[in-house]
Amino acid sequence: QAQLTESGGGSVQAGQSLRLSCTGSEFVNSFYCMGWFRQAAGKEREAVATIDADGSVQYVGKVKGRFTISKDTAKDTLYLQMNNLKPEDSGVYYCVASGACRNLPTGISGQGTQVSVSS
Repeated sequence: QAQLTESGGGSVQAGQSLRLSCTGSEFVNSFYCMGWFRQAAGKEREAVATIDADGSVQYVGKVKGRFTISKDTAKDTLYLQMNNLKPEDSGVYYCVASGACRNLPTGISGQGTQVSVSS
């Protein structure tokens, strides 16, 4: 089973950008659906963005126009470009993969990478 590793998190000020990466052995080419979830302190994990094997993407409303999910099949890497970050974007970000997008909440996941945005 693929093991996923997220990276790219950090502490930034509001308005700045971060790019998260997720890598894994035979990751991008093995799963139909991949995405990024996040969990803020004291809150439930929520889906942020998803992308399927056909390249169709979806975003939660609060990040539309600011975040971009993409994948590089040659590098076997999933990305999340986050621009104009806001304090409410803070949390632990996880990449998730599954054979079906409806199953992403229970798909395989990495350990997460922390994103902290200060005002």
